[in-house]
Amino acid sequence: MSAPASSNPLQAPPSATDVAYAAARLRTVVRQTPLETSDRLSAAMGVPVLLKREDIQLCRSYKVRGAYNFISSLSTADRERGIVCASAGNHAQGVALACSRLGIHGQVFLPTNTPRQKRQRIEQIGGEWITPVIVGRSYDEANSAARAESERGGALFVHPFDAALTIAGQGTVGVEILEALPEVDTVVVPVGGAGLLAGVALWLRANRPGVRIVGVEPDGAASFQAALDAGQPVELPEVDTFVDGAAVARVGDMSFGIASELVDEIVSVPEGAVCTEMLELYQTEGIIAEPAGALATTALRGYLQRRPEGPVVCIVSGGNNDVSRYADILERSLIHEGLRHYFLVTFPQEPGALRGFLTDVLAEGEDIVLFEYVKKNNRETGPALVGIELDQAGRLPSLLERIAASPLSIERIEPGTPLSGFLL
Repeated sequence: MSAPASSNPLQAPPSATDVAYAAARLRTVVRQTPLETSDRLSAAMGVPVLLKREDIQLCRSYKVRGAYNFISSLSTADRERGIVCASAGNHAQGVALACSRLGIHGQVFLPTNTPRQKRQRIEQIGGEWITPVIVGRSYDEANSAARAESERGGALFVHPFDAALTIAGQGTVGVEILEALPEVDTVVVPVGGAGLLAGVALWLRANRPGVRIVGVEPDGAASFQAALDAGQPVELPEVDTFVDGAAVARVGDMSFGIASELVDEIVSVPEGAVCTEMLELYQTEGIIAEPAGALATTALRGYLQRRPEGPVVCIVSGGNNDVSRYADILERSLIHEGLRHYFLVTFPQEPGALRGFLTDVLAEGEDIVLFEYVKKNNRETGPALVGIELDQAGRLPSLLERIAASPLSIERIEPGTPLSGFLL
């Protein structure tokens, strides 16, 4: 099949035709990932909910689709220049796969918060063809460094979400959704830079105009909503990098231009809710999703503006999650669900002070999960950080009443405050 008119990666935005060409190019390269019914979410929503399992894609993410479509379309001259990219981890794995299979040298720039598991996989997949460069504290800082290297050394910059070929490649997820479920009512798509959203929306609008398309981004990196509010992409002053695969300070110009015209709804979800959904996916469906991979299903936890009337497809976009993160995931989930709370308690240095706290403040169903003195050189008082876990979130008002009546000095550490971020 010959290349489409918009084969130049720096050219005009892609069309649904470009997505079709990408699907043909990738058909023998990527996995045709399944749609799997979630009984849990179907029961909660009252309609069939199916999960598009891009977490079991090559490199465990949909990102390989855009990266391979872009790189495999390059001319011989561009391939000889080599390529450079920036990534939170998943795009880099796709680039590494394409470079190793096509024999192209590349550099991948990764922020320091990229999980170790993703770094190791990039090196394993790319082998001698890929050189990882760790730089910056966020994707956007790594992106700046990668662009500077491209300008300095002449290597071609492969954008993870804001190039026509990348967007067309990501859009092949939408092709597979309609092939497997032509009667789909709602498609829920995770959003970082919006390349996946733009590509999927292009295909769905052209081939099933009535489908409802919902984009989901994390509260701490809601760059698409900021762009909608401003009428154009703008840079967020601060980004929470926990949902690393979607922690983008500025949505793409091309991807925003496409998606903003085609998408019905954009919602943002708290990082704590994402953590709760990650645990549910693991415990119920047996899916190991990374934070960005759980964004779409998190939206079904009461964040959609309108309840779907027919079958729903949620894209589980990636499964590159370092198991060492699960302690943090569980902690964030418990705090979000109102089951874990932290206090600074100043105990007088006298016999029975701690026992009085246990008997006068704590009740049945309330357990201490953390007790740590934060200052140990005061002979009169002993301030301690105390973590209390409740078996029901509704117990909190009663606990706070007992705390207020206690003779001890007890200060609650509110979630989301600078103090909570410093201590926990």
